[in-house]
Formats: sequence, structure tokens, C-alpha cells
Amino acid sequence: MNDGVGDGALAGLRILDFSRVLAGPLATMVLGDLGAEVTKVERPGAGDDTRAWGPPYDAQGRATYFDAVNRNKRSIASDLTDPADVAVIRRLAADADVVVENFRPGLLDRFGLGYAQLAAVNPRLIYCSITGFGRTPQAAALPGYDLLVQAMGGLMSITGEADGEPQKVGVALVDVITGLFATVGILAALAHRNATGEGQLVEVDLFSALLAALVNQSSSYTAAGVVPARMGNEHPSIAPYAVFRAGAERIVLAVGNDRQFQDLCRVLGAPALAAEERFATNPARVEHREALRLELERLLAARPAAEWTQLLTDARVPAGAVNDLGDAFELAARLGLEPIVAMASPDGSVVRLPRNPLKLSRTPVSYRLTPPDLPA
Repeated sequence: MNDGVGDGALAGLRILDFSRVLAGPLATMVLGDLGAEVTKVERPGAGDDTRAWGPPYDAQGRATYFDAVNRNKRSIASDLTDPADVAVIRRLAADADVVVENFRPGLLDRFGLGYAQLAAVNPRLIYCSITGFGRTPQAAALPGYDLLVQAMGGLMSITGEADGEPQKVGVALVDVITGLFATVGILAALAHRNATGEGQLVEVDLFSALLAALVNQSSSYTAAGVVPARMGNEHPSIAPYAVFRAGAERIVLAVGNDRQFQDLCRVLGAPALAAEERFATNPARVEHREALRLELERLLAARPAAEWTQLLTDARVPAGAVNDLGDAFELAARLGLEPIVAMASPDGSVVRLPRNPLKLSRTPVSYRLTPPDLPA
């Protein structure tokens, strides 16, 4: 860790980050990892909402939720109802390359910090605005919380057991997806500015990001008029592609083509199964998925899940364990992925965070600043 000045692909890029919670802070952290200088603007005395979202806490007493998306940033406290503080922010914005915000639509305009107001003094500015449901009059008042969008955007309707209640995903996935879309939009706008000198407004909303991220489930509706339903761990278009019992244990099979299915049957000691009309092709297996499950679980009961996993992996059949997060990080370490970065804080304590998954051969990501304490 150093003084915070990056030397990556985005070195010298100055970002003013008004965002809170997850989508915006994730986007600005990714840009910070790539070398940008990020200044986080927080409420005096309280700061980002996620500072209070604990337990658990790190060694410095910060909520680990805040830690997750706020490394490589400096923090300043600013009261937007104080004209003196707003004047300071406007001066910072005049020299910034990127502003990121996720306030209610129109709120920053009231303080003279909206896109049009800042672009008037900084035409090269990239201004990224993240909302819950967009800026139309009928959408602007809707609160943009991840759980709400998971429900209203259809994700919960396809998550959970078929005969159970709708379920949310176990992480604020809509915020994560939206933050990554925002990052892509900012980088695209920067490429345009490099070519033309023009800044622009980048807008993304959680609702639209989710609908786009539902990929094949969304296109089943838009292109075929089919409304998907909950199927537990089954896949609507592929079989076997689910969690299966191996005696008292569980194993995941992710068989994506007929060759893999043939190899699966061979390893399980039942090569003739792959030739049966019910199972010979993927469409047939999807149609007869329940009969297929009975056959596979009968065969899988012969060995422990770990033995099957190794045998199937050796045969290039996608199979694996259902890990908890501790198991997952340990596996990543065994695979040589170096999944954790240890960052030393100014007081000598260490915060351990998941590493950025990007690997760039010329301009690697860097970890310069631990998540900031709230300014006094």
C-alpha cells in the first residue's frame, strides 16, 4: 500500500463519488482498483449507510459490508445543506473526470450539483447517475432497494423451489450487476471523451439492469412469450444440470452436451443409459428430467460425493461440491487464484478483502488504500 496514487490503466483519473450502499461504491472501487483517484463524499457524522450495517466488523471496527466496496478511496465529509460545503464540492467537480451519484432523481439538482449544472463548468465531465427505476415521473419516487427490485423485477419469481415461496438471492445481486453496468458505461464514455473531448451523462437503473441480466429467462418471455417459473436447482433448458443426492450427500452435475452425458453414464457404470430414447438428447432429457433424476441418484448412491466429483472431473464431466464460502475461498487458494488481499491500515492492523478478479498483463490492479474511516 502507498500514498493512494495509482499507476494502473486509469492513473490520473479523478472521481468524485457521491454514491452510497453498493451499486455506486462498487463501480467506483473497481475504477479505483484500476488506478483512479476516488474521493468519496459522505454525510458528516454518519457517512455511507453501510458503515452501520453490522455485525460482522473488521479489526478496526468497521462494518465488513462497508469494507467490501470502499477500498482505494479517500473520504471527505460534506453537508449539502451548507453552502460553504457545496462550494467546495463544486470546485472538486470542476476538476473531476467522473462524478458518480445514486441520490433520488433530481435531489442533487437542488444543490447545484446535477449533470447540467456541473457540465456547464466542466464540459469534459462524465456524470454517472444510478437510480432504482429510472427518471420518468412514474418511476422517480420508487425506492431503489435491491430486495424490492429482486421482487418487482421477477428474479424472486424464478428463485426457490417450485412449490415454495419466492426467494431472494443470497447477496444483493442486482446492486452488483448495476454497479458493473455503471462501470462499463463510464469506461465507454471515457473512450468517447478521449476521441472527441466531450463528456456525457451515463444513466443506469437497477430495474433495467436486472431485466437485462436475466438473459435467457428474460428472452424466453420477450422472444417466445413464455413466463418462467421457479424450478429450484433445475435448469429450464438443460438436463442434468442441478443438485443431486449421492447417498446422504449432495453433488452438482452441470452436463451441457450429449458427449458429457455419455461420459457421465460411463463413469457411473451405466453407459446404456445414454442410448435410451428418453435420455439420448438434451431436449429428451429435459422432457424426462424426473425419470432421469431417479436413475442418476440410484447410481450416485454407490459412492460418496467426493469420490464421484473426482472421477467425473477426471473424465471432463462438470461436477462439484456445494461449498460454503470458507470452502470456496480455500478451493480458490488451492487453485492458485490468490483470492484474498491483505491490506495494512495506517494503525498497523490488517484488513483482508476479496481481490479484484481482473488480471491485466500491462496495467495490473492495485490495492493502495484500505477502506477509509469517516472523517471527523
